[in-house]
Amino acid sequence: MGKLIVSADVGGRVLVCTEGLSFWGGVDARTGVIVDAHHPQHGEALGGRVVLMPTSRGSCTGSGVLLGLTFAGNAPAALIFRESEDILTLGAVIAGRMFGNGVAVVRLGADDYDAVSRLDAVTITDGVLAGGDLRIVLERITTDALELTDADRAMLAGQAGVAPQVAMETICTMAAAQGATRLTDVTRVHIDGCIYASPAFLTFARRMADMGARVKVPTTMNAISVDHANWRSQGVAEDFGDPAAKLADAYVEMGARPSFTCAPYLFADKPAKGEDIAWAESNAVIYANSILGARTVKLPDFLDLCIALTGRAPRSGVYLVENRAPQRIVEVNLPEGVDDAFWPMLGWLAGQAAPDCIPLIRGLEAAHPSDDDLKALCAAFGTTSASPMLHVAGITPEADLPVMAGARVVRIGGQDFRKLWAMFNAAPADVDLVALGSPHFSAPECRAFDAALAGRQVMAGVATIITLGRETLAAITADGTAGRLMAAGVRLVPDLCWCSISEPVFPPEARVLMTNSGKYAHYAPGLCQREVRFGNLAMCADAACSGQAALAGPAWMGERA
Repeated sequence: MGKLIVSADVGGRVLVCTEGLSFWGGVDARTGVIVDAHHPQHGEALGGRVVLMPTSRGSCTGSGVLLGLTFAGNAPAALIFRESEDILTLGAVIAGRMFGNGVAVVRLGADDYDAVSRLDAVTITDGVLAGGDLRIVLERITTDALELTDADRAMLAGQAGVAPQVAMETICTMAAAQGATRLTDVTRVHIDGCIYASPAFLTFARRMADMGARVKVPTTMNAISVDHANWRSQGVAEDFGDPAAKLADAYVEMGARPSFTCAPYLFADKPAKGEDIAWAESNAVIYANSILGARTVKLPDFLDLCIALTGRAPRSGVYLVENRAPQRIVEVNLPEGVDDAFWPMLGWLAGQAAPDCIPLIRGLEAAHPSDDDLKALCAAFGTTSASPMLHVAGITPEADLPVMAGARVVRIGGQDFRKLWAMFNAAPADVDLVALGSPHFSAPECRAFDAALAGRQVMAGVATIITLGRETLAAITADGTAGRLMAAGVRLVPDLCWCSISEPVFPPEARVLMTNSGKYAHYAPGLCQREVRFGNLAMCADAACSGQAALAGPAWMGERA
């Protein structure tokens, strides 16, 4: 028996995704075609298919992409998972509950999952999954076992208004899907659903705002899709810039702070260890759990707003200390003389080694990573793993949690780094864009890039752009860093990030970009259809000034890539 998480009577041909997939950056938001260049099923179309995957991975924005695909008529008919999954599940919940667009979501045990993966087509009707000679009765989830407070019940009854009622209904549905028995109070929320990936994002936000939605706890906002104050002067088309700005405005209208950054952990007011928060944006979630020791599951877009409206979240996953324990050991041989390129590469590799569980990375006890190194580690980890956190022995605050019995050991060595370097640097060496700030650059990173330029000018024809938050821009303006960078030919773009940037702010003429971000090196081929080079920050500075990417990898990798 499996579980019917979201009910819909559907059928279609089976598509098996052998790895988890991020719908944001991995799936074309209009056509439903897999565009993640690194995914084994690259080029397959999801529309009308019954899609099997172990679980999703990557960006929290995937829920909104799925909702948009239902509007466009290119959504999967059903999603079948083997493990727990929240991001796409929430998208299906919203699509059905608020807009009447049915996408079935099913969770199966390993044997049934394997049996379905061998079929050509299946139907899901009246709670039964059938295909060929196979017939699986699906258990419908209910919220009957959920313990609610009087205040929760009042919101469910609509006593606080229609928007909190819809929000609480959605939270309870997700709690039941996760196996939670009660909800928890949260102190702060970070909204990810303010990125304009399709009209569906504005449709949802506008409907909630028009129902009188107002946040109940302090709420910050992720990077948006335009530089809010300057998009018209930057030449952004009205039919994109206007709805993208209106999407941001809708969340501000609902009481969210217009912070517009994908790195809320850079604020002076950081969450404390053990604090229950509710953050969306995958890199922020992983950083909050892993580096700060705060507690948040990886919230799907739209559930973040629901929690902001109620101050309540399902008490499940890594909100529970027993679920924060390492489930896999990743052994790393720390090379001598590692630089800042080591950390994003390690994050990407660790995510591959632990795609669906929390790893404990060992072997780095003698390393001294900066906050920015750890930021890069967490961001890249989120591209290849569905896990909301990681531990690094001797470095992260909960690395001493007992490892789960039977945890498998995976080793990462020099050959793995060299292979990844080659994959990230398959493009020609002629660079015409240096893309920095995925996640948003911190003030120390801006100063480090200024130092790496060492008074040089950016070469004509090489666009060099740093995306960053408003508070960071204010800080580096005050100390003169911004002036020096701009005088050197570097563009500083607030509010949006590389994962939400579009032409013409993204230079249309650029064909090969270089980045120091493992996250963007992974996503860029699918998001912007450009070729990618990767390197440390000094290499990026050299490329900005010369138009040439370094041909050799850093010395710490041993044999040059």
